[in-house]
Amino acid sequence: MNIDELKSVAQAIVARQKGILAADESNPTIKKRFDPIGVESTEENRRRYREILFTTEGIERYIGGVILFDETLRQSSRDGIPFAHLLSGRGIIPGIKVDKGAKALALHPGNKVTEGLDGLRDRLAEYKQLGAKFAKWRAVIEIDEQNVPSAYAIRANAHALARYAALCQEADIVPIVEPEVLMDGAHDIQRCNVITSQMLESVFSELNAHGVLYEGMLLKPNMVIPGMKCPQRTSAEEVAQASVRCLRRYVPAAVPGIVFLSGGQSAEDATDNLNAMNAMDANPPWQLSFSYGRALQAPVLAAWKGQESNVAEAQRAFSKRCQLNGLAREGIYSRAMENR
Repeated sequence: MNIDELKSVAQAIVARQKGILAADESNPTIKKRFDPIGVESTEENRRRYREILFTTEGIERYIGGVILFDETLRQSSRDGIPFAHLLSGRGIIPGIKVDKGAKALALHPGNKVTEGLDGLRDRLAEYKQLGAKFAKWRAVIEIDEQNVPSAYAIRANAHALARYAALCQEADIVPIVEPEVLMDGAHDIQRCNVITSQMLESVFSELNAHGVLYEGMLLKPNMVIPGMKCPQRTSAEEVAQASVRCLRRYVPAAVPGIVFLSGGQSAEDATDNLNAMNAMDANPPWQLSFSYGRALQAPVLAAWKGQESNVAEAQRAFSKRCQLNGLAREGIYSRAMENR
């Protein structure tokens, strides 16, 4: 593997003020995003929507990389420019989602394991030719107040993440390792901390066993946060303290960046929590950044509604969210900025 290339790409994605746009929704998922705004999920509508995001003026200041879906990586702009080339031309690094989704884990009710390792080496070679320089694999960790996830589910997902990461680095592609402890359910922040800790400890044990270069990868974890149905709510400062404390215990300093997922948080909450981490910890060993899907796109979809007459407004909404998260990376965002 080309160690210098891996390190360079990983560092560029999380350069100062920059994070990742997760635009890798599968076709069933993007349909769920389109249905509330009355847009049919056709290939052209999906292409046009992503083009609106990718051509928004000025986002290269705040977006270091974009995760694409297989279909999107093969699409082009109206001018015939492949999206990977369009993004690269703006200084934004194109990436690709490579997992095949989470399925029920046999003999472990309530637990899931992500599939997609079969044939991954060949797919990575093709994606590299198409312009992808990094990849993403998401492990889904269901959580309840007592028995889920099982210890085996944690090990199985950690092992798959490590195999994926090793294959990526073999192909000179930076792996984003995403162990997501879901924020569904009624569990409190302490329960989330316990499971997140167990998952991270297992993940880095497997990554080390597989020989994965920490300097040439990025980690995409959940924040340590209570479940959405938990009656006990927490402040941004509490989420920041719990998250950074957990990460400092389990994530090696050699990892260049931690790019949080939003996990169902509102756009404002995701930005506020990221800001609190950067405001609290002035000198973390890694960059604390974002890899947001809905938290960047929800306002864009609400403004666009599938109408060409709304494109400028949609792009303004996207530009604003990118900028606010860029400020959160510096710890200088405030909720008052939402209304400016």
